[in-house]
Amino acid sequence: MEQVTPVGYCLFCETGGSGQDEKSLILYRGRFVFIQMNLYPYNPGHIMIAPYRHVAGLWELSPDEQHELIQEAARSTLLLRETMNADGFNLGINQGKAAGAGVEYHLHFHIVPRWNGDTNFMPVVADTKVIPEDLTGTYRKLAPVFSKTSR
Repeated sequence: MEQVTPVGYCLFCETGGSGQDEKSLILYRGRFVFIQMNLYPYNPGHIMIAPYRHVAGLWELSPDEQHELIQEAARSTLLLRETMNADGFNLGINQGKAAGAGVEYHLHFHIVPRWNGDTNFMPVVADTKVIPEDLTGTYRKLAPVFSKTSR
């Protein structure tokens, strides 16, 4: 299938190639994918796994890239469960604007840690999500764990 990704600025291409891991909130660099914290998290520890290659869909990844993406998703849920004491996870890929992709032309896999009772009234009454931990604190908690356990 032909590649459908336009040329131009891309958040994941920019941060994936920046070499400024702490500033870009990159927790891990693999051979084909990297793991980055979400700058606008739904919950503490919300991470994304993206291929270095600028592709829009799973069908564009090589078998090796697909394997590493899923392998790192499995490893990440284990690490987040242990480090953040998560009770569960939402995992997902939004492919295309119609599916809700914020960055629609660079495939990325979201992993959102969840805890029993982690919902509250704030999003309903104030259109606000309460995040009980700042990004820097979460990064400093997760970065050593992700780098220490790399494969």
